Amino acid sequence: MQSETARIEAFSDGVFAIAITLLILEIKIPQPAQGDLVVALLRQWPSYMAFFLSFAYIGIMWINHHRMFTLIKRSDDVLIILNLLLLFGVTVVPFPTAVLAQHLGGPQERTAALVYNASFVVIAVFFNLLWRYAVARRLLHEQAVIPQAMRISTQYAIGPLMYLACLVIAWFNVRASIVANSALALFFALPPSLMKPRSSPPAL
Repeated sequence: MQSETARIEAFSDGVFAIAITLLILEIKIPQPAQGDLVVALLRQWPSYMAFFLSFAYIGIMWINHHRMFTLIKRSDDVLIILNLLLLFGVTVVPFPTAVLAQHLGGPQERTAALVYNASFVVIAVFFNLLWRYAVARRLLHEQAVIPQAMRISTQYAIGPLMYLACLVIAWFNVRASIVANSALALFFALPPSLMKPRSSPPAL
C-alpha cells in the first residue's frame, strides 16, 4: 500500500527542486562591455560563494527532510501545515542568497549576512516544529525506529541555537559567519547515526 505521506513527500521534493534551481539565476553572464571575460567572471565571486552555500543548505535540508519522512508513517492536517511552513522557508532561500551575493564585499555586507542567517534560523525552527510534532503525535513507524528517531531529535535540537550563533557571528565578522555556515552545513549532512542518543524516549 502507498505510504500515507507519499503526496507530502512528492510535493516537497518538487519545491526543493525548484528552490535549488532558482539559485543559479543570480549568477549572471558577463557582457562584452564589462571588459576582459576572465576578470569579469572573477569579479562575480560573491555570487559563486552565495550560490554554493545555499545550494549546500537546500540540498542538505532535502536530505534531512527525506530522513524524517522515512520514519514518519502517518500524517494529519497539522503535520501538513507544518510541512508547508518549512517549504515556505525553503522557497524564500533564493532571496537572501541574492541579497548576500549582491552585497558581499560591500559596505552593506553585514546587513546582507544578517538577513541571510536570520532566514535559516527560522527554517531551523520550522524543521524542529515539524519533527517534534510528528514524534509527539506518534506519527512515526513502530518502536524499532525509536533509537534512530532519538538521534535525529538530538541533532535537530541544537540546530536553531547553532544557526543563531552564526547570526551573532555575522554581526561581528561576515567572513567568519560564512565559514561557520559552511561548517554547519557539513554538520547537518552527517548521518544521525553519528549522534549519541539520549537514554530515554522522552528525550524525543
